[in-house]
Amino acid sequence: MAESYTSRSSGPRIAEPKKPRKDRTHWLYIGVIIAIVAGITLGVTAPGVAVNFEFLGTWFIKMIKMIITPVIFCTIVLGIGSVRSAATVGKAGGMALAYFITMSTFALAIGLVVGNFVHPGTGTNISPSEEAVKHLVGDSASHGSSGGGLSAMLLDIVPNTFFSGFVSGNILQVLATALVVGFAVQTMGSKGEPILSFVAHLQKLVFKILTWILWLAPVGAFGAMAAAVGKSGWGVVLQLAMLMLAFYITCIIFIFGVLGLVLYVFTGLNVFKLMKYLGREFLLIFATSSSESALPNLMRKMEHVGVDKSTVGIVVPTGYSFNLDGTAIYLTMSAIFIANAMHTPLSIGEQIGMLVVMIIASKGAAGVSGAGLATLAAGLQSQHAELLGGVAFVMGIDKFMSEARALTNFAGNSIATILVGKWTGTLDKQRCRDVLDGKIPYVPQDDDDKPGSFRRSPSVVNPAQDRLQPTPQVDLDAYKR
Repeated sequence: MAESYTSRSSGPRIAEPKKPRKDRTHWLYIGVIIAIVAGITLGVTAPGVAVNFEFLGTWFIKMIKMIITPVIFCTIVLGIGSVRSAATVGKAGGMALAYFITMSTFALAIGLVVGNFVHPGTGTNISPSEEAVKHLVGDSASHGSSGGGLSAMLLDIVPNTFFSGFVSGNILQVLATALVVGFAVQTMGSKGEPILSFVAHLQKLVFKILTWILWLAPVGAFGAMAAAVGKSGWGVVLQLAMLMLAFYITCIIFIFGVLGLVLYVFTGLNVFKLMKYLGREFLLIFATSSSESALPNLMRKMEHVGVDKSTVGIVVPTGYSFNLDGTAIYLTMSAIFIANAMHTPLSIGEQIGMLVVMIIASKGAAGVSGAGLATLAAGLQSQHAELLGGVAFVMGIDKFMSEARALTNFAGNSIATILVGKWTGTLDKQRCRDVLDGKIPYVPQDDDDKPGSFRRSPSVVNPAQDRLQPTPQVDLDAYKR
């Protein structure tokens, strides 16, 4: 019997589930909303009792802090490979990558400018207790913060040993280590592929743990909101509403002002007509709070509007990882809100340092649930570790801001596709005008609004569920058949 077992088993194995796992993320959002309402209610009716639940928010953030460093390391090491791949896919790939990095950086900067103008969070108090700060900061008080801005960041960025950044939780040192490893692996050619494979499998494990932690978000959101309202009253809720309003207005200005102006200057096209053409996709995204749900439709419609199939296949999937304009605005405005609300305002130097961290850390993490939260936490921890306590508080309104975030990301990707098509000479400009004017209407297909494989374009899968690396990839051989 033992011989029979040995012959069938070559090593440890994990039993596969009998049925495919269902996506239950919507229950998480519902749970967070219920927790926020319960926290506000308790804070208003029994503030003395509510402040005692602060430890729940601290407990949740400590778990997020535990997973930040491996998330950043894996994402950057794999993201560098994705950047190199995109840059080597001909002229379209290089132009698209340069445009994506430029615009997402510009979006981060706009978030900082608006945040400094509006000053969200000023006048309220969500500062954690001294005990909570002690739990959150730990060794970061001496090793994990670069409070002096860019100069201090450059001095602090080199770790004493390869693993010291991971041990102390110093985000800047982990960032530097990941960049060195990522570029070193790329220079090894095929010999570096086993290393990338290991990091990709490690990332899969890390994001699985992060997903489990996020299911505890309602508990953390309840504790953080109850304690904040118990300390400051309704003023906290009003400041959150102001943050959401400012974020929505900023996204609208960015789409129709900044992106619309860029589109008109380089192509002469009207951004309002393009948004009308993609109206069905905007409704789909608004309903699902995810721009990925409309990815197949966008690729089909970009081909219909006159952009060459090969350009669409390169620009659109790559843009879903590198052109996250809405997410960039969200990160910076949320960070400034947390800093102001916790009475730890960031200097201009610290804001620029945080901007650099977020630019690097956000690349290649698209499509992975919780990656945005980890990036926000990483940016805050790189400057002041005690600001981590505000992440659970902001997560309470994350669901209400996700629609604008997804819509802005989608608008940015659609405009980028037309621009790259124009710059590479793969855009039929007359057909594009005719389509946007309604002379050549798009005929809906049976499989529209359904993520997954489709007939003419290569399949693009959700990286959070079906792939190891975070950046969506395209099978370019599909264009040769």
